[in-house]
This record gives sequence, C-alpha cells and structure tokens, in this order.
Amino acid sequence: MNKKHLEIILSKLKPVENPKPTLEQYTIPSDLAADILHFAHMNGDIEDKVVFDFGCGTGRLAIGALLLGAKNVVAIDLDYKVLKTAEENLQFILSSGQTLTGSIKFVRTDIRDFSGKCDTVIQNPPFGIQKEHADRIFLEKALECGSKIYSLHKDGYEKTREFITELVENKGGKVEKVLPYKFPIPHMFKFHDKPRKEISVDLYVIGNV
Repeated sequence: MNKKHLEIILSKLKPVENPKPTLEQYTIPSDLAADILHFAHMNGDIEDKVVFDFGCGTGRLAIGALLLGAKNVVAIDLDYKVLKTAEENLQFILSSGQTLTGSIKFVRTDIRDFSGKCDTVIQNPPFGIQKEHADRIFLEKALECGSKIYSLHKDGYEKTREFITELVENKGGKVEKVLPYKFPIPHMFKFHDKPRKEISVDLYVIGNV
C-alpha cells in the first residue's frame, strides 16, 4: 500500500468526538499519520512487527500500522469513548474489504499501569500544552517497552530537543532523527481563539538499546 492510498483510507476514519481538553485529544491528521507510518514502514519497523500505540485515540496510527502489515498491534488509551470509536473505525476497515493479516487489541488503561515489550512504538502523545511535560510519561513508557520509537512532540526548538534527547539518553536510547512537521488544530475548545491553528511538531525517531 502506497502512502497516498493509506492517507485516503485513514481520512475516512472517525475523529475524536467531544474531545477532552485535559487529555489534549487532538486527532492526528490523516496525511501526517500516513507520512509517519510510511516512513516507519520503509525503515522496516512495521511489517511483521509487534507495534504499540500509546494514547491511540480513535486509532489512526494503530489501524494504519495494521494496514501496513504489522503482525500484532496493541492500542492503549485511558478514554473508553475514544476506544469505542477506534473499534468502530476498525469495523469500517474490515467492512470495506481491506485485507488485514495481523491482529489488533484495544486496551483501556493508564499507560503507567501498562507493561509489555514490542518491536516498535508509534505514538502521538499529549503535547503538554495543558499540563507541562504530559508527553514525558508516554516517552518514558515507550522507552521501557519498544526497541524502535516514533514519537511526536510539540516543537520547543533547542530547549525541548535538548530535554528530550537527554531524557532518551539517560534511559539508554538514542535519538536517531528529528523530523519537523506542521500539525493543524481546528477550533475545538472555548479557549481556542482562531478557526484553525498550525503548531510546529517534531517526530523523534529513537533507537532503544
């Protein structure tokens, strides 16, 4: 499956309905999700691999990994409602005739209570806008579980990159690449003062010893 085809499929999946600002439930855009997944796939980190998605939301990254041939996907989120939507999205994929060779499991839990090992973690954690360093918990769990990590974080320029790089190295990992992206956020909450806002984000590609 090429990147454009993947993007089209992911664009048809339901986004988060009635998102909670405290959880920063911003649905990852389909083009961004497709780009990250395709990049990870080309690096050999999706097909026939065990993939975890922490803070999976409605499942775009998790289901996308399954579409690209992941052997087993575990999608974890704290919110029951978004997991229900993720399951509905999976049923949509199955009913549309897509061939899925692997399996997927949706798990409702706080990621701090989750344990397991995988080949690859692909995640879009909270950016830490509402609660500072909210993404740190996700990154630490990813380093605990995964051999290769693709993690999206709000761009704070050098300060944030230095902080994340130091955290990763202290946990035995290595930041292999930092890829910049734009993440559009529509007007979703009362405190949003614009119809649409683009924030700069970085994808950290991390190798874990």
